[in-house]
Amino acid sequence: MNQKNYPQVIFLDAVGTLFGVAESVGQQYAQMANQLFGLQLDDQALNQAFYDCFKAADPCVFPGVDRDQLPHLEYQWWERLAEQTFTQAGLFSEIPDFAAYFAALYDRFATAAPWYVYPEVHDTLAKWQRLGIELGILSNFDTRLYRVLDALDLTRYFKSFTLSTEVGAAKPDRAVFVAALAQHGCEPAAAWHIGDSLEDDYQGATAAGLRALWLNRR
Repeated sequence: MNQKNYPQVIFLDAVGTLFGVAESVGQQYAQMANQLFGLQLDDQALNQAFYDCFKAADPCVFPGVDRDQLPHLEYQWWERLAEQTFTQAGLFSEIPDFAAYFAALYDRFATAAPWYVYPEVHDTLAKWQRLGIELGILSNFDTRLYRVLDALDLTRYFKSFTLSTEVGAAKPDRAVFVAALAQHGCEPAAAWHIGDSLEDDYQGATAAGLRALWLNRR
């Protein structure tokens, strides 16, 4: 490929693209319950309930609010989702202090502990950097992502970070892609977006005029 054929910028989704949840969300939830209360919970039931509830939930976005309000609103959104998850799995009553449980769980997901970086990620990002391609994060995750990227040693590769909660809109909404492009002064046709969601990443980026690549890790 000639230099003139490289994109100006490549945007990447975060969870499911750069890094994933070690074991499963259900196992992470069950392990925290065991750590705090000595409980043995059905991690498969929790995992299925989580994805069912996550899919049915409204996006974690808060249009028109000040940025200093975001951490609290994000926390409330995830706490409701966790409550729904445990309720659907029939396990909510098993947790003796759900507020304390969720606080510990929420903090854990801001660290490296529940995540793993996919094997090819560091080498691929470094290669694109050497080619002079600008890189940006474009994610529907919340503002804990900054801490996660630092903990996983990924921040250093990226010039921009576009998070749905900070924009006030979530992929596949065109507004998120417009906000990301603006940080690079880049036209849609000169940018790529890579992500693991067919709807949010591939279809959303395509509709916004970017070249989209669907990363199907399954």
